Order: sequence, then structure tokens, then C-alpha cells
Amino acid sequence: MALDNAEVRRLADLARIELTDDELTALASQLGVVLEAVAEVSQVVDPSIRPTTHGEALTNVFRPDLVRPSLDQADVLAMAPAVEDERFRVPRILGESA
Repeated sequence: MALDNAEVRRLADLARIELTDDELTALASQLGVVLEAVAEVSQVVDPSIRPTTHGEALTNVFRPDLVRPSLDQADVLAMAPAVEDERFRVPRILGESA
């Protein structure tokens, strides 16, 4: 299934992506290959096969949420390179204000 440049431009507009004419041409070809692959997969759909998200059944493994002894806060903070207000002090990032 081939897409023309006008269809790809419409999709790009919906996605708010600016594309050059060369990019439109390249993407039309690439999207056509994807659509053909999807169409091919659609042909092998068997209504007797239940749709799945994984090849094997997934099982959550839960464990009891038990309170256990942990490191002492003072011991942990004693090993930190910098501490402020009983917390790890880390460098400010992205120009955020304090």
C-alpha cells in the first residue's frame, strides 16, 4: 500500500512535524512498507486464536511487604560526600531555583 506525499504531509501536520519534500518522499516509501507488513499480518489472523500481549502467560510474583532492619540514617549520611538537613546534598540541575 503506497502513500503519496500529500497523505504523509497530512500525517506530519497532525503530528506537528515539519518535513522537507525529500523527507516526505522518503517517508512515503518507508510508511508504505510498514503498511504492507501490517496488512500481511492481518491476513493471518485466525478468529479462533485468542489475542495475547505476550507469547507466554505472565504471572506477578508478590512477596510479603515486611518491615526489616535497615541501615541507620546517621551511618548512611556519614558516608555521603555532602549532607544538608539530614538528607543527601546533590548538585542543582537544570538551573532550578532553590
